[in-house]
This record gives sequence, structure tokens and C-alpha cells, in this order.
Amino acid sequence: MLVVLLKNQLLMPKQVCQTCLLADPSGQPRWRQGQLCCGYPIPGLTENQPEQYQCQMGFRIANIH
Repeated sequence: MLVVLLKNQLLMPKQVCQTCLLADPSGQPRWRQGQLCCGYPIPGLTENQPEQYQCQMGFRIANIH
């Protein structure tokens, strides 16, 4: 499940991505084959942290299993 990480809260991507020009038609981030297509992976995370990406709009998106 993808979530948008803010300083003190988690948001569902549809709350943020629906206004993004890079989102898919349903307002979700473009997620293909386990990769965020509208952002890039954040390097240097520990094993205990979920996979995270920086989107083109500047938000941090995490893939929580």
C-alpha cells in the first residue's frame, strides 16, 4: 500500500496525487512493476524502513507492506 509521508501524519495518495499532472487517471501515483514512475527511490534507508520515493511534486511516498 502506498502512503504519502508528512512530518506528523500519513495521507492516502489520492488526497495528494489527484491534482498532479503525473498521476494516473484515477488520481493515484503511477506505480508499475514495483516502482514509482513519477518519482525516484530515496537511497540510504535502513532495513527497518519501508521502501520510499521522492515524487516530482516533492512529497515522500512509502510502500508499506
